Amino acid sequence: MQKISFSDLCELEVINLCGGERLGYPIDLEIDLCDNRILSITVRECDSPSIFDKKEEYRIPWKNIECIGSDAILVKLERAECISDQCSTKKKRIKRFF
Repeated sequence: MQKISFSDLCELEVINLCGGERLGYPIDLEIDLCDNRILSITVRECDSPSIFDKKEEYRIPWKNIECIGSDAILVKLERAECISDQCSTKKKRIKRFF
């Protein structure tokens, strides 16, 4: 059984396998305390052109995580999932990847 701390998880870049987009870095976890399982991760984008631009945040369901490696977290988000509420930001703004 391999283990990873939350601080180490936050240093891994999140990459979408459906298109190769760099989504950003994890900043939060949503945990179901009754079932003791992780429901989703929240990712903040890192490629903002200016420090004054508002950075998008994405909620990615745990079921969409394909692999957590030593350098990156690979997720599979299809276009339909990115348009739905599952991949929207906390302010209900939708980031489209295509």
